[in-house]
Amino acid sequence: MMTQKPKIVIIGAGMAGLVAANKLYKASGTKGLFELCVIEAGNRIGGRICSSDFGESQVELGATWIHGIHGSPIHEIAKEIGALESEKPWEHMKGYSEDPLIIAEGGFKVDQSIVVPISKLHKQMMDYSRGKLIEECEGNNGEVYYCRIAEEVSSGSFRPISIGSYLRHGLEDYWSRGNEGEELDWNGRWSWRSLEEAIFRMHDNNERTHTGAGDLFSLDFNAEHEYQELPDEEITIAHGYSSIIEYLASGLPAGLICLDRKVARIDWCPEIVGSLDSGTRPVKLHFEDGSTVEADHVIVTVSLGVLKAGIYEEPGMFNPPLPSFKTRAISRLGFGVVNKLFLQVDTTYDEQNAGHPLFPFLQMVFHQPGSESIDKKIPWWMRRTASIYPIHKNSNILLTWFAGQEAIELESLKDDEIVDGVAKTISSFLSQLDNGGLVDRYKFNNGSVNSVKNSHPFKPAKILKSGWGTDPLFMGSYSYVAVGSSGEDFDRMALPLPSTIKDGSVPPLQILFAGEATDREQYSSTHGAYFSGVREASRLLQYYKCNVY
Repeated sequence: MMTQKPKIVIIGAGMAGLVAANKLYKASGTKGLFELCVIEAGNRIGGRICSSDFGESQVELGATWIHGIHGSPIHEIAKEIGALESEKPWEHMKGYSEDPLIIAEGGFKVDQSIVVPISKLHKQMMDYSRGKLIEECEGNNGEVYYCRIAEEVSSGSFRPISIGSYLRHGLEDYWSRGNEGEELDWNGRWSWRSLEEAIFRMHDNNERTHTGAGDLFSLDFNAEHEYQELPDEEITIAHGYSSIIEYLASGLPAGLICLDRKVARIDWCPEIVGSLDSGTRPVKLHFEDGSTVEADHVIVTVSLGVLKAGIYEEPGMFNPPLPSFKTRAISRLGFGVVNKLFLQVDTTYDEQNAGHPLFPFLQMVFHQPGSESIDKKIPWWMRRTASIYPIHKNSNILLTWFAGQEAIELESLKDDEIVDGVAKTISSFLSQLDNGGLVDRYKFNNGSVNSVKNSHPFKPAKILKSGWGTDPLFMGSYSYVAVGSSGEDFDRMALPLPSTIKDGSVPPLQILFAGEATDREQYSSTHGAYFSGVREASRLLQYYKCNVY
């Protein structure tokens, strides 16, 4: 006869952990089948979801979008709790601007006749890599260029095959087919080819923030099509993404979530099976404050970045160390750093400009590093940003994204260094439009951009930045399939431990793994984290032969 309830400890109070806790708690019902606890190392819940007030708006330092509302559990919760509408403005409340201003370094406005073909090339190549244009290729016997390029890259000397090498080969092929215009009359600062290459690179930089890969040459080509986007539109949450987290936490009893408790080591038993009847629990958690907790099952939802550190550092997070199939998957998968920078600008302007945007949706086309034409005043960490724009129409809050080494650098810079670097960049791009003056607001007028009268130097009054890369509780933003890895590594990430028992019996579920980096088709997303929490809670409920709803 069982003398004690099974004890389940969930490490991490982010999306995956709270979803798993809710499912287990509800299945346990009034009988209290499980002794349940959520352990969080930080002083807040939410993990990589963190909404914040900035100025008069709601912004997201972490997760921002519901990526496809059809079939999204996040969207269903947001609808249920009335989180999709708000009187207070929020980030991307109107989506993206449909009229971006594309400027090349030096202040040259780029005509759409140059932008559209090269942008179409990049988009179609990325769509093909994600499995969206396969039928079109089949109908043309592989003659469509992005299909042929994929075949050439796969069969050629490009080893290993990356998204970066695929895109680069496609651009070279595009030029080889005579798709190049006449020389530009921009004081010798740009050639047609250098401008097209820079526009193409601008789209590369967007992809870096979308995928989390600091360099697209590290992003695996063959696995890109496995990621499954949810259908329908992408939207943001008016009440903030944290409202979803707060709703999930509200379904749990007081005291079940324990904050400020960081796990230092997890002891587990690869071969010895604990017995509830004997009172022996097979897993023991050691905390940094010296305390310990024993458990029958532990669901680990920490980030892939934390797991990577946990297998490389001494002493490791797990004792004994994780089996090789697990550590190899952790090592091979990519985990990128993506940070956001918000800038609050002065809102004072004369009445004749009412109704016009305070700042354009600016897309920036930079010279190739090493070019003789680069503006040396622009800092290196700004050169791989793709855009800077108001978070919604007429907002005085601007947003720009950073990925990879630039994102890490942003975390180390002081506020005045960031303000100075952004101001010098904006100066380079917008000064020619204002006859040499540096302005911080523009209005649209019949498709052209005119400077506001009495303009003054661009200088944000206040900034807010995220810092996911150096935060020891995250050590990055989200996962991707790196070159040398594959989608199968996500499956390996999701396998519970121990995986086998010598006598052939069913292995006990001592350590289970959840989080976005454990979902093969929905990695890097909040709904992927949600599904993983449901998956691991269901695994335990099936283990105890409970009803799984």
